[in-house]
Amino acid sequence: MRGMQACSSVVERCLYTAGVGGSIPSAPRASRRPSRCSTAGFAAAALLALAGCGATQPPPPPPVDTAAETAEYVIGAGDRLGIFVYDNPQLSAELPVRPDGRISVPLVPDVTAAGRTPTELSKILAEQLKKYVRDPNVTVMVREFVGPFDRQVKVIGEAADPQAIPYRSHLTLLDVMIQTKGLTRFAAGNSAMIVRSVPGHGQTQLHVRLSDLIKDGDISQNVEMQPGDTLIIPQSWF
Repeated sequence: MRGMQACSSVVERCLYTAGVGGSIPSAPRASRRPSRCSTAGFAAAALLALAGCGATQPPPPPPVDTAAETAEYVIGAGDRLGIFVYDNPQLSAELPVRPDGRISVPLVPDVTAAGRTPTELSKILAEQLKKYVRDPNVTVMVREFVGPFDRQVKVIGEAADPQAIPYRSHLTLLDVMIQTKGLTRFAAGNSAMIVRSVPGHGQTQLHVRLSDLIKDGDISQNVEMQPGDTLIIPQSWF
């Protein structure tokens, strides 16, 4: 704070002098030498002062990535939903999303749920129920998660429990292997690959050494999965 005041004082003195061609008024003294600040002197002093003041300011905070914070879960076929209509228990229900991506609740048949967030589905149901209920308050809760087909991570081959896993933020290869209960004794873990779709570029293959990751703890192989990835674990030939 003192540094900022000192810098401001330097700039003010030279600004006053350059503007009126004299010195800054102050208490009378027996003898005063006239100030020799000029316009050029003011510019130099101002630059030095600003540079010094800038050095004392704290660096700006790093940018915050809000993508993960603002992301919402997207409902998929096979999810189990809890539909709660406030003060109307007869309209509330718990039901799965059908393979065609739709649900049917009392008074509102065949509403598309897949591909929508719970908040979006709540608003659609509330709008439909306005025909029968005054100011309906609808809440949609996802009880069991499957997720949209294009956001699932699929594991095939020599995993102990091959399955499709709902993608979640920062899902890693090790998370996938824990959920699929590891490798079978016939697995060629170090020959595994991740098949990943790249928009506009088809598919790409990423080779991973699962045995090194699981048995030797090689964390360099613990890659982050992406929505729609397929992990293929081949069988060993010997």
